[in-house]
Amino acid sequence: MIYYVNKNAQSNGDHEVHVSTCAHLPEPANRLYLGDFAVCQPAVEKAKQYYPRSNGCAYCSPACNTG
Repeated sequence: MIYYVNKNAQSNGDHEVHVSTCAHLPEPANRLYLGDFAVCQPAVEKAKQYYPRSNGCAYCSPACNTG
């Protein structure tokens, strides 16, 4: 699956990681391509290289969502 991280932080400071098919995927200008991963964990780890407070989307990556 192709993963992206939202360049804009949520109100709590987290940057959400989404799969490319997520209904909550940000607009192209507001997302950063992370790569193709089988599961969300390595995508979130890569996102943390850019945004240390990265978190999986509750809808498309619930296994990586910490609330």
